[in-house]
Amino acid sequence: MMLRTFALVALAVGLAACGRDQAAEVASTEPPLATLTVEPGAAPRERVWDGVVEAVDQATLSAQTGGRVTELPFDVNDYVKAGEVVVRFTDVEQQAAQRRAQAAFNAAEAAFREAEADYRRIAEMYERQLVSRAQFDQATARRDAARAQLDAARAALREAGEQVDYTVIRAPYSGILTERHVRVGETVRPGQPLVSGLSLARLRVHVDVPQSDIDALREHGKAAVLLPDGRRIEAERVTVFPYADPATHSFKVRLDLPEIETGLHPGMTVKAAFVLGESEQLRVPVSALVRRSEVTAVYVVDGARVSLRQVRLGHRVGEEVEVLAGLSPGERIAADPLAARLWLAGALTERDDG
Repeated sequence: MMLRTFALVALAVGLAACGRDQAAEVASTEPPLATLTVEPGAAPRERVWDGVVEAVDQATLSAQTGGRVTELPFDVNDYVKAGEVVVRFTDVEQQAAQRRAQAAFNAAEAAFREAEADYRRIAEMYERQLVSRAQFDQATARRDAARAQLDAARAALREAGEQVDYTVIRAPYSGILTERHVRVGETVRPGQPLVSGLSLARLRVHVDVPQSDIDALREHGKAAVLLPDGRRIEAERVTVFPYADPATHSFKVRLDLPEIETGLHPGMTVKAAFVLGESEQLRVPVSALVRRSEVTAVYVVDGARVSLRQVRLGHRVGEEVEVLAGLSPGERIAADPLAARLWLAGALTERDDG
């Protein structure tokens, strides 16, 4: 660790020394380089906290009927499309119950047709005053009872069909299978967990924010996730939970991310930047930076002097990055660091040859 620190310090000193030497000995004419003037500008003031990524859609599928597991087509970490079968049970009992329900429905339907026909005959005869009111009421009651039995048989048939459907468990959405709670050949009962899974399409981030910053966070309601490659993923929605943890006195905040490819996975830790106000910041284009190992620098142009200067960076916003130290307002930097390097090398070569 000490050797690594010494190497970084030596590299930074070397960069600064190189910049001083080169700047002191180039020609007096101003270099033909495209430059940018560093000026402060109003920008959001942000604070960063760690957050944890989780899936919006994650569930454990449980059995809704009893049976023996006959098929588990997918293993842990397999990708499953929506609607694909993830568990299949034996359905002997369910199929038998469905056939009984179908037979009962057929009998109830026949009984209703007979009761309906009797009712119509009695009603016609009653209109001609050939039967008594009591006989007409009896026919009406038999028809209504038969209709009720038919409705009950239809409901029982529908329930029996659902029990058959419950022997085949399908994925409610596309995602990754994360856990299998049963094995092939195992007998399960209603309510027993079968498999767990989650979808990577919709993600969100949970962050614990100190109570001292929660009012400013609520006022602005803007946040972004900072990816390791420098990208920012703006949160579509910022939700502040209305209560604090009594142990840590922090509030839970949830960031809903857009459905784009982020490279994030549930369980990962990320940096979340929250807007708390505005401040004056110096920003430079990312394309103007020179990176050597863990040292970042820019080419500073001061008249005929060109020097390589180390800078300390803050947050990246789009194609610009905040400069925390190393530059002052009004200074000019080379827009193309490669062109500046080539010009500087050529100027030094001419000096040495002269």
